[in-house]
Amino acid sequence: MEQDPDDVSNIHSRFSLTLVNPSSHYFSLVVSLIVSSVMVLATYFGYLTNVSFEQNWYRLPLVLGVLFITQLLDTRFSKKKELSKSLHSSLFGNMLWTVTILMGILSSIVLSKEIELFFIVFGVLLFASFRIGIYTTTLGASLKKAWAICFIQPLAMYLVLIPQDMWFSILSEPIGLAYGISFMIIASIWSVLTDRAGRPGMESTHKTIQAYLASQGNDFEDAEELMEQRSNETKVTTSQLRLSSPNGETEFRMVLPEIHPGPYHPVGGSNIPYLIYKNLSSSAMVMHSISDHSLNLPSRNEVENYLKKIQDSKIKEEGLQCTEPVTVQINKARVIGLLFGNNPLLFLSLSPHGMEDIPSYMKTEIEQYAKNRNYSRTMIVDCHNAMGEEISKEDGEDMLKAAKSCLDTLITKENYPIEFGYANSDDMDVWTEDLGMGGLGIVCLVINNKKYFLGWADANNMENGVREKIIDNFSKLDYNLLEICTSDTHYAPVKARNRNGYYQLGLITSADKLSKWFLEIARNAESDTKSAKFEILENEASVKVMGHEIYEDYSKALDNSLKITKAFVIGGVLFFITSLFL
Repeated sequence: MEQDPDDVSNIHSRFSLTLVNPSSHYFSLVVSLIVSSVMVLATYFGYLTNVSFEQNWYRLPLVLGVLFITQLLDTRFSKKKELSKSLHSSLFGNMLWTVTILMGILSSIVLSKEIELFFIVFGVLLFASFRIGIYTTTLGASLKKAWAICFIQPLAMYLVLIPQDMWFSILSEPIGLAYGISFMIIASIWSVLTDRAGRPGMESTHKTIQAYLASQGNDFEDAEELMEQRSNETKVTTSQLRLSSPNGETEFRMVLPEIHPGPYHPVGGSNIPYLIYKNLSSSAMVMHSISDHSLNLPSRNEVENYLKKIQDSKIKEEGLQCTEPVTVQINKARVIGLLFGNNPLLFLSLSPHGMEDIPSYMKTEIEQYAKNRNYSRTMIVDCHNAMGEEISKEDGEDMLKAAKSCLDTLITKENYPIEFGYANSDDMDVWTEDLGMGGLGIVCLVINNKKYFLGWADANNMENGVREKIIDNFSKLDYNLLEICTSDTHYAPVKARNRNGYYQLGLITSADKLSKWFLEIARNAESDTKSAKFEILENEASVKVMGHEIYEDYSKALDNSLKITKAFVIGGVLFFITSLFL
């Protein structure tokens, strides 16, 4: 059964929800102090007008001091003892309390009525209800434990905020108690329902959320354990095109792993292209084969298992000649092909228009067509060099036609001896936020006394049009750059706070700077070309991959949780509004 790409796209589209938290816990600390100061001032100048603030000014620093101490104390009750999550949750909880206080003042002004003291206790309990929700969903506490600790911060702040002789009278306000306790019950019901939202496929939605959040701080064990439990063992093929000099001292490999980079940094095989690259002495281009997220390796253990097994690749065919490249363009679809002996190597792209991963049915159809033309082994590269949605039916048909036309044309082409040269950016200063650890690479192929270049970047896709700008800059210097491919690495040198969760190549680094780097590498590759023989290597390994069902369950859990949350938020807001008219 083929994975529904909509599940992955749906999960990916929800990534923006993780950007709700401030990027820095220092920011949360400062803003929570400001918000709490506003709450203190609004309480004294709006509600406790008969109490002199001049005589109670010391309560402001006391509240802020208690706030900070309880933020530190809160870390003791969270599963991972993380201060950042404590500060983030404290900020939002205090904002709820402050908004409640301010809305009470606003309602008294708009409705021309006396200010109601019950908004103070209502705010305290609303803060506590938020803590129930945040502790059970993201901080790993049980519902019983959340109820036990939900009052610690708001009640401690209340006791130093309000004069002692008024503690009981305000806390016993019946309307404030009724509304506040109602919200605590609502938060508890919401917590139970959202935790069960992914059943039966996912036992606990909250545990999955907690594991994901922990992995964002490089604590990936829980996430990998959950994913590995759901993964299935399957056989995957890794193909390699190896070019080597006659004396065997120089070699280059183009690797097409059937596995897919991912699922996300730093979990599982997110950095698998670089790890393969390093295992091959940094003399390789690890391409994006036609694969999708169902072929993600779920854990570091499986990554190590896979890397060990591909060392045992077997030579399936070898030779000394290949054809000149053939390019076929049909509307948006472009296919570039070379024929090594009787083994076609195809590069598929829609750039500059872009697309998501090429679906597996296209690979099956192209391979069958090649087999019918008596080709031996067909190697297909998804160039992954422009951003886009799932490939449309029309573009898919065009790409299949272009691939078949390319295969038909390659049969007619004459074969020539090969020379090759390879260089990379390992000795260059090319670190940038939109590039992975493998950097950039260029292979120069000399065929029939003509030089052709293939570029590679260890990056997660490319900004649309960047490929075309770089190729144009090459052509101005009479360099024939056939294609630029990315590895689709899911490694992220920095955490990108955008909808995608990563920076595609060319988004941060300009096309001109990339051209400069690529040209320097191309000249290095060109200056060291040697005659070559080619070898086609293959390896079949049994590894655990995530499969498609896990994405279906994650997608279902997210959708159900969001539906439940929307219903509770709408109902909660309407219920809150009724308090303003009392």
